[in-house]
Amino acid sequence: MESTSEPGYVTLASGDGFEFILPRSAACVSGTIRRMLDPNSKFAEALTGYCVFDSFSGLVLEKVCEYLLYNEKHKSSKNVADMDIPSDICLELLIAADYLDV
Repeated sequence: MESTSEPGYVTLASGDGFEFILPRSAACVSGTIRRMLDPNSKFAEALTGYCVFDSFSGLVLEKVCEYLLYNEKHKSSKNVADMDIPSDICLELLIAADYLDV
């Protein structure tokens, strides 16, 4: 577990060892991640910028990160096309979305 080198970025890690670095602003679309990274929370993640999600596979976390970036990119756009979501991970993504408060 290493600290992210740039303060504007955070690292999200899956239970199977995959890591994704993305802008803090995109990650904070998730209410759960926003609370984890809040400096007043006293969570280790707030100090390191490194969040581990043991119950998420790399495949699911990758799709979550894709959504967070997609959401930030299109936040002020109208009539945005839906993301392509593989049907075989829909249930896992719903569980992740609920947990991450997105």
